[in-house]
Amino acid sequence: MSRTPARLAVMGAGLIGRRHIQHILAEPAAELTAVVDPGDAGREIAARNGVPWHASLRDLLAAGRPDGVVVATPNQVHVENALEAVAAGVPVLVEKPIADDPVEGERLVAAAEAAGVPILVGHHRRHNPIMRAAREIVASGRLGRIVAVNALFWLYKPDDYFGPAWRREPGAGPVFLNLIHDVDNLRYLIGEIVAVHAVESNAVRGHAVEETSAIILQFASGALATVSVCDTVVAPWSWEMTTGENPAYPQADEACYLLAGTEGSLSLPKLEVWSNAGPRSWWEPLQRARLGVAPEDPLALQIRHFAAVIRGEEAPLVSGREGLRTLEVVAAIKRASATGQRVILSPPAGS
Repeated sequence: MSRTPARLAVMGAGLIGRRHIQHILAEPAAELTAVVDPGDAGREIAARNGVPWHASLRDLLAAGRPDGVVVATPNQVHVENALEAVAAGVPVLVEKPIADDPVEGERLVAAAEAAGVPILVGHHRRHNPIMRAAREIVASGRLGRIVAVNALFWLYKPDDYFGPAWRREPGAGPVFLNLIHDVDNLRYLIGEIVAVHAVESNAVRGHAVEETSAIILQFASGALATVSVCDTVVAPWSWEMTTGENPAYPQADEACYLLAGTEGSLSLPKLEVWSNAGPRSWWEPLQRARLGVAPEDPLALQIRHFAAVIRGEEAPLVSGREGLRTLEVVAAIKRASATGQRVILSPPAGS
């Protein structure tokens, strides 16, 4: 049965905003109706794609209400922009992080829940077929009880990346900008994180922001994860460099996550399951099975999902509340690094 495409506006004409625009244009379930950005770049992109340009969301809403808004503006204004859409009753897909800090994130989530307006958070990797297959493997019990996890974000950000001053300042390091995706992945696969330890260093570049962090995550299930983050090493072990999800990064045939269970273990993104053919023992041979999945762009799948949420056909995969919980974990990691103390997280709202 044919459906009327969801009419979507995109706020922000930066790199991620442009990618959202491309995916909306290519998605039959969605239609690009406007670009909202105060700069010339937004005006040019709107003209190039034959849609109206607006300098602000207020101007957009005055001209006509879209079915949904993608908020791809700078992190500092995510809450302000999303609150304006919520006040107008317009569903929102807001890029990660949902907010600069959990207090502001809670303000946004509470407002959306009170208004009954859906908020989706742009942790797009949950839409990746690799993640969905891994979650099914874990849920099936094939690995037994997950006990230990090892996750790596290791790569080298070149010197020109740090040209803009904000990238050398607190809040712009790999923990907030990059690890937040990995934390969300691990929550999706393993469950809630209840406590964290962390230390960090800036020994190589000496910027005010961290470049290396070593983290221990404790899950409600009892599983423990060791997570190592570094953006100043030449290495292939990160989601960016191993999955091929973003063609901007060269792909390496390596693993970035290892999940260890009492019956078997799993590597991602290869989706290799290791187990004993006979009795479980370090004396017994290991067998390896690799699960193949058809690659799909998770950003494209996320736009399709947003359209389905707007039509009332699906619930948000990454709700505002879910995005907020991931932000709370990352904030706890930074707090543990600053204090040298283990940080215990409060139970999620509604648990």
